Amino acid sequence: MSHSHIRWNRRNFLKTATLATGAVVFGVPTLLRGKNLNSKLNIATIGAAGKGASDTDNCSGENIVALCDVDSEYCAKQILKYPKAEFYRDFRVMFDEMGKGIDAVIVSTPDHFHAIAESHAMRLGKHIYGQKPLTQTIYEARYLRNLAQETGVVTQMGNQGSAADGLRRAIECVQAGVIGQVREVYVWTNRPVWPQGIGRPEGSDPVPESLNWDIWLGPAPVRPYKKGVYHPFNWRGWLDFGTGALGDMACHTVNMPFRALGLGNPTEIEAEAFGGMNTETYPIGSKIRFQFPARKMEIAAVHRTFFHRHDTVELPPVTLWWHDGGKPLADNPSKHDGSNKPPRDLMTDIEALLGEIPGSGCLLVGDKGKVFSPDDYGEQFFIKLNDEGKYLHYKKHEAAIAVRETLPRNPFKGSNDQRQHLEWIAAIKAGKPDMCYSRFAIGAQLTEIMLLGCVALRASQKINWDGPAMRATNCPEAAQFVRRDDRAGWKLA
Repeated sequence: MSHSHIRWNRRNFLKTATLATGAVVFGVPTLLRGKNLNSKLNIATIGAAGKGASDTDNCSGENIVALCDVDSEYCAKQILKYPKAEFYRDFRVMFDEMGKGIDAVIVSTPDHFHAIAESHAMRLGKHIYGQKPLTQTIYEARYLRNLAQETGVVTQMGNQGSAADGLRRAIECVQAGVIGQVREVYVWTNRPVWPQGIGRPEGSDPVPESLNWDIWLGPAPVRPYKKGVYHPFNWRGWLDFGTGALGDMACHTVNMPFRALGLGNPTEIEAEAFGGMNTETYPIGSKIRFQFPARKMEIAAVHRTFFHRHDTVELPPVTLWWHDGGKPLADNPSKHDGSNKPPRDLMTDIEALLGEIPGSGCLLVGDKGKVFSPDDYGEQFFIKLNDEGKYLHYKKHEAAIAVRETLPRNPFKGSNDQRQHLEWIAAIKAGKPDMCYSRFAIGAQLTEIMLLGCVALRASQKINWDGPAMRATNCPEAAQFVRRDDRAGWKLA
């Protein structure tokens, strides 16, 4: 048995501090599958540390039967926390040995590994909770969206703001026309908070015995291991592994306007890279314009009857501006000054409201007024109509109070992260994929849109986009960024 295929359990962990040497492989006990609403699901996690740890903990009311992670030391606390769970380094071995005893899978790996693990699990009929951004490439997002429809498994993307009552209330207010027709959206973030705009370091470092570097690389091209450069956190800025600030935050910060305005495929994407682009990492800051065409959208009917539940509305073209990072610091070009924000005249009232311009936010500009959210998840928002002097919290604004509730609310208690997971679990037990508010049919579309910004950055030119064909009509060289060339042995299932 190869080193990468060793399976560990708690007895091995307690006997071996590094979890890196040989061990006895024990038989997997018979596992009972969840059969009804009162049964517990058998859940496995791929990428069990970091965000994977909280994802697992949010499902701890079910049976956590397996933890899979390439670094046994990094997830050592989780191994101790779930002593009945089997530990694996390679998800393929986990499925070979335990597949029949697993109902659902959480995937919380680095971005480049998401679609590989998720597609294999979905082909086996496993329900999936996949962290944002759902995938690293547009092709993968489209592939998983179609695969979810084909397999019928219950899916949820981990943009937990989707569970928030406030986000759903913001959608209702915008769709009710409180601020009129929206033609401009501005979104900004303080990311990146990891190094970007840098080249690949020279040389290599010894790979820790607890880490399987080959599996960590997965579908990405082989490169030497460097301590602290990629694993466990700074991978986000690297083109081979992450999706930069846009991939990290846009599935959160653009979530509310994406839903409220029924945004589909943009027709143009144009990106400016602060400090320029290189062949290794995303820039230290970027400004990206997404142009969306006029479109029709179904919203809840104002006068609902049994036979008439939705109205079709026509919406105008929308320009969405994305801002991340800032100018590189003179003494450390891998960090930024946080200066990349929307135009100053749009920020004056926001600064008056908060006393400062926040590091991140979302602003919708309509014919009749503005909606501003100061947090990453769209949970809190403020409204300012054109004839008003200042922003007012939506719970105190008369125009918002008058809007009736049309969207279902997440009924679960706890943090939004907990509620997002519990909604997924309930949907699995009920056999109703549409119960998940961020199911792949929705989450994959949002991911596709945002990843187009990554494509425009890497292509270094404006992209004219044919969404149905997944093709940049004016830039054939962009195709290599739309669909990744996976390393041999690591293909979508």
